[in-house]
Amino acid sequence: MSKVPAADSTLRILEHLAHQRGPVPAQSIATALELPRSSVYQILTVLTERGFALHIPEERRYGLGPAAFELSSAYTRQQPLTRLGAPLLAKLVDHIGESAHLAVLHGTDVLYVVEERAPRRPSLVTDVGVRLPAHLTASGRALLSALPAAQLRALYPDSIVFTQRAGVANTGPRTYRELKALVSEAASQGYSIERGEITEGLASVGVVVKDHIGWPAAGIAVTFSAAGLTSPEALNDRIDSLLPEMTATAHELSRRIHGAGKAKLSPWLLHIYF
Repeated sequence: MSKVPAADSTLRILEHLAHQRGPVPAQSIATALELPRSSVYQILTVLTERGFALHIPEERRYGLGPAAFELSSAYTRQQPLTRLGAPLLAKLVDHIGESAHLAVLHGTDVLYVVEERAPRRPSLVTDVGVRLPAHLTASGRALLSALPAAQLRALYPDSIVFTQRAGVANTGPRTYRELKALVSEAASQGYSIERGEITEGLASVGVVVKDHIGWPAAGIAVTFSAAGLTSPEALNDRIDSLLPEMTATAHELSRRIHGAGKAKLSPWLLHIYF
C-alpha cells in the first residue's frame, strides 16, 4: 500500500483519464478505481484548478487538461518523440525537397519539436521551441482533427481563444463552428491544409501521428511556396504529390512510438508524454 495515499489516488485518476477516449463523469472514475466519491471530487477540483484536468459543466464530465499536454511537450523536447522523429523528417525532406516540421499539442497551441529545412527553400517561423495557435497551422489542425469532440470543445469554449496572426490577409477560423468544419474535413480526408494563415505566400499540409491507443501524439507538416498555385486543382495536385511520403512517415513514427512505449514506458506515461 502506498505511504502517500492522496498522491497515489491522484496519479491513478490521471492514469484513468489518460486511457479514456474522452471526458468521463466523476462517478464513473470513483467506481472504476474503487475510490470514495468525495475524495475523487476533491482531487479533480485541485487538478482542474492546476490545469491538469478539464471540467465540462454542461456534461458533468472531466478530461485531461492543458497542463498534461505541457508535461508532454517538456518531455518530448529532449526525449523519445524528438529522437524518433528527427531522422524520419530528415529522410522525408530529402525525398520531397520541401521543409518539414514535427509539432505537439500544447493547450490550444502547437509546439514545434523538430524542424528540417530543405535547401533553397524560404525561411520559416517554425523553429524548434516556437509555439503557434493550433487552429491556424496545418500540424495543429491535423492534431485537433483526431481529438474527441468533447475535448475539442473544452479547448475552444469561446471566441476569445481564436487569435489571429497580424499582417496576413488570410485569417483562420474565428468561431468554434468554423474550426469544427475545418477539423472535420481534415479527419475525413486524412490531412489538413493551411494557406497563408501563418506566412503570406506559403502553404502547408499536415498529417497526424497517433499513439498506440489512437490518440494524436504529434503532427507532421510540410510547407511549400504557394506562388503559381492559383487554382484549387493546382494546389490539390501539389498536395497529392506530397501526401504519400508524409503518410508513410507518420505511420512509421507511430510504429516507433508504439515500440518505444512498450519497451520503456507504461501506457499512461506514453499517453501523457507523447
